Amino acid sequence: MSVTKRSEIQIGARVFVVEKQNQRTGELTQGIVARILTPSSNHPRGIKVMLEDGRVGRVQKIVNDDTHRA
Repeated sequence: MSVTKRSEIQIGARVFVVEKQNQRTGELTQGIVARILTPSSNHPRGIKVMLEDGRVGRVQKIVNDDTHRA
């Protein structure tokens, strides 16, 4: 399920995105949000972001860092 509200995403958040070339397969890419590219407050297919490594995709899931701590 994609994250459709811009207010749910923060710069620096760890997220899973689907890149345009992977939309058919649904393959997810993990990264850190560098920029939020979607100007509107919501988008039905997910908010588009640029990751720190320059890749662009629509946010499908926000990683909760609390679940990954030892």
